[in-house]
Amino acid sequence: MNELDKLRNDIDEIDKELVALFEKRMEKVIEIGEFKKKNNVPVLNQSREIEVINKNTKRLKNKDFVNKAKEFLNKMMEISKDIQRKNINNKPENDLSNHKNNIHLDEVANHLRIGYQGEPGSFSQEALIEHFTDKVKMFNVREFEGVFELIEKGEIDYGVLPIENSSTGGIAEVYDLLKKYGFYIIGERCIKVEHNLVALKNAEIKDINQVYSHPQAFKQCSEFLKEHPRLKRIPYKNTAISAKYIKEEQSKNKAAICSKKAAQLYDLEIINENINYNKHNHTRFMIIGKRLEYNDISNKISIITTSAHTPGSLYKILESFTQNNLNMMKIESRPIVDKSWEYLFYIDFSGNLNDDAVKQSIEAIKENSTYFRLLGNYQSHKV
Repeated sequence: MNELDKLRNDIDEIDKELVALFEKRMEKVIEIGEFKKKNNVPVLNQSREIEVINKNTKRLKNKDFVNKAKEFLNKMMEISKDIQRKNINNKPENDLSNHKNNIHLDEVANHLRIGYQGEPGSFSQEALIEHFTDKVKMFNVREFEGVFELIEKGEIDYGVLPIENSSTGGIAEVYDLLKKYGFYIIGERCIKVEHNLVALKNAEIKDINQVYSHPQAFKQCSEFLKEHPRLKRIPYKNTAISAKYIKEEQSKNKAAICSKKAAQLYDLEIINENINYNKHNHTRFMIIGKRLEYNDISNKISIITTSAHTPGSLYKILESFTQNNLNMMKIESRPIVDKSWEYLFYIDFSGNLNDDAVKQSIEAIKENSTYFRLLGNYQSHKV
């Protein structure tokens, strides 16, 4: 036996031990799952996962393996949670609002780290709190991409980002970042958006000549702004950041467009309230994570696809929805970078990945696509 054969035999023996230990661990996972089912304990326990990973990586003698050991342990825990979910028919852990009557809510929420773009008082923070409760650890960043970067580094568990508005449509930058980072949508939350013109205490509309806000807010308040052409629009990263800026500037000629909550938070006066032209103005926020998460009550699927530049190619993709009796809720196109006049299609449709009709539809879409990616299967949120 040569040296290579001996090393391979050693690997075979180690693998035999690993498989036996894996089976033993999964049997314990099933026992824990049964306990959780009987006692109404959610599958996700972030603090326990962190404890296991930190405890075991500290045992490594070769510290060069720490990062890969974390990957290994994370993957093993994902498999463990998948097995437990099959044995527990409860509501999704990623929507803590479904656990409001669960005595274990504090235990789960206190260890979740959630990121959002903007300042406290923003609509993004409001969506975060409605979805996860205010007990989670919140991290805010200035840019949309900052949320993706924190997830990539493992510094937060999930992110909350606006994806579309009922008045002005999709938010292109967020769509592009979703494809760039390859993350998944694991939930959504719709928030009613009411914009207000706010300024310093005792300021009046006649004093104001500059207004700060996010470009989307300007679009949603376009009718009001047309009536006040002297107001110079100055784009800012976020409505709440705009309110904070007005407070810091202490200038009566500057105003912001933001929520009532942001106005209260930064002690500003509401000059004109509910100035958005659509009085049924809503923004849909998506909850994103690194891994695909879904369960039996997930009822909405999001995908990205592209079709060939041939007659009927897009039709072949879309006809699979009709053939499988699936409701297509939305289709939105985005230009492909470096490919002039070619487009990605973002599609939302009803269904669950466990359903045969959905599986058949997805296979048909893949077959007729030049590019396909599943973005997520999650529970839709109705307003």
